This record gives sequence, structure tokens and C-alpha cells, in this order.
Amino acid sequence: MSTSCVEGSSHFGHWVGNLPMWIPLGFLVLPFLLLFRLTCYYYRKAYYRAVWFSPPACAVAEPHGKYTGETRLPLIIQNVHRYFFYVAVVVSVVNTYDAIMAFHGKDGGFGFGLGNIVLVVNVVLLWAYTISCHSCRHITGGRLKHFSSHPVRYWMWTQVSKLNTRHMQLAWTTLATLALTDFYIMLVASGTISDPRFIG
Repeated sequence: MSTSCVEGSSHFGHWVGNLPMWIPLGFLVLPFLLLFRLTCYYYRKAYYRAVWFSPPACAVAEPHGKYTGETRLPLIIQNVHRYFFYVAVVVSVVNTYDAIMAFHGKDGGFGFGLGNIVLVVNVVLLWAYTISCHSCRHITGGRLKHFSSHPVRYWMWTQVSKLNTRHMQLAWTTLATLALTDFYIMLVASGTISDPRFIG
């Protein structure tokens, strides 16, 4: 992506020039992923209560004179969440590709190290968070009037619904694993630490 990447590591070309070390190479997708999280139903619940006081708590009167929900600015912006979901899916596909490519050792054969474990755990958790999204649940089973006529989509909907019950935990867990993974990659890429290799 950047000319500051190690030679041979930019599988999708060079989109930007040389970047200082303090700018993360994922800065192009960061706004989309941040908006995916900010418009997420779980995070909405958290900051609606904490910031907008809508509602502040159960059995507590609304401080607003009129409830407009997500029909006016700025809350109407929340309706774009499903589009950021599509971007998150594309980013998860790229992350999966990166995790698979990382299994190539220095000699071009199979390689396996601590970095592989870090990348794979991060990718699996990110996929779990992404597909446990309410938008994914709606895509798989929304607008169906008769589940019996669509058994495959019904099965997919039930699996996503099971994951959806863990959406809050996955939201917080992936925030931590994403930061730790990026930090680990930055340390290895800068030569601060070396990635312990088990094979290759």
C-alpha cells in the first residue's frame, strides 16, 4: 500500500508514498472501520445513554422535550451502518489474506511463528465481531416472510443470531486484540523485536 512497506509486502500495489513510522499503514481504512464501530448497535446503546441521555436509564424521565429517534441530524447518520458493514467485510477479507500469506517462510515454503498465532486469532475474532453485526443478521434473514421457503438462509440467520448474542463481548475483545496485533506488527516491522519462528 505504501512505498515505506518492506519490498514484496504490498500485494495490492502502492497507493501512497513513504510514511513516517507514527502513521499506521491502515489509515486509509481506519475512518470506515471507526464509523462501522461508532454506528454499531451495541456502541449506540452505550453512548446514547452516556452522551445523549436517550434514555439515561430505565424508569428515568427523558431530558429531551421531544423524542425524534434517528430521524434527524446527527443521529440519522446511524442509518449508514449497513454500508460500513460492507467495507468491514472487505477489510476482513484482506486481513484473512494477510494472515494466510504470513504462513510463507523466508525461503518461500511453509512457515509458522508467534506472529501467525497473533494474526489468526485477530482475524477469527474480527470475523466473529463483523458477522455478529445486526446488519449481517438482517442481510441473512431480513425481509423473509416464510423461513420454511428459504432453509439455507434460515440456517445462516440462526447462526448469526447465536453470534449476535455475544456482539457486546466481541466488540470490546476485538478492540483490544486489534490494537495488540497492530502493535506487535509495528514492533516486528521496525526491527524492535523479532518474530519467534517455530517452523521455517
